[in-house]
Amino acid sequence: MSASRPTFREFWPEYLGAHRDPRTRAVHYFGTTLGVCSMLIGLATLDWRFMVAAPILGYGLAMPTHPIFEGNIPKTFEHPVLSFASDFYMLYLWATGRLEPELARLPAVTA
Repeated sequence: MSASRPTFREFWPEYLGAHRDPRTRAVHYFGTTLGVCSMLIGLATLDWRFMVAAPILGYGLAMPTHPIFEGNIPKTFEHPVLSFASDFYMLYLWATGRLEPELARLPAVTA
């Protein structure tokens, strides 16, 4: 992956590799879904509190899973836009039953 600005294609395997534990992914799915729902409610009701809550729900739930389950730091700190897009792509692949082949392509973890 290029050091400065990776493409999504370059970043995706690194992102997914940082989300190997199914517990991490499950919490990410839950947080992303809650964040989207909160944003939609905020837009529908014009209640700013839901819009403020959206990233707190999404990221506040997901970020602690990295040190707890993965032993890493969230990729959001390195590439926030690519990480945000990857959250949705991972959720999409999971929801459509296409995430397992992506996980199988990851290189084995060496200690």
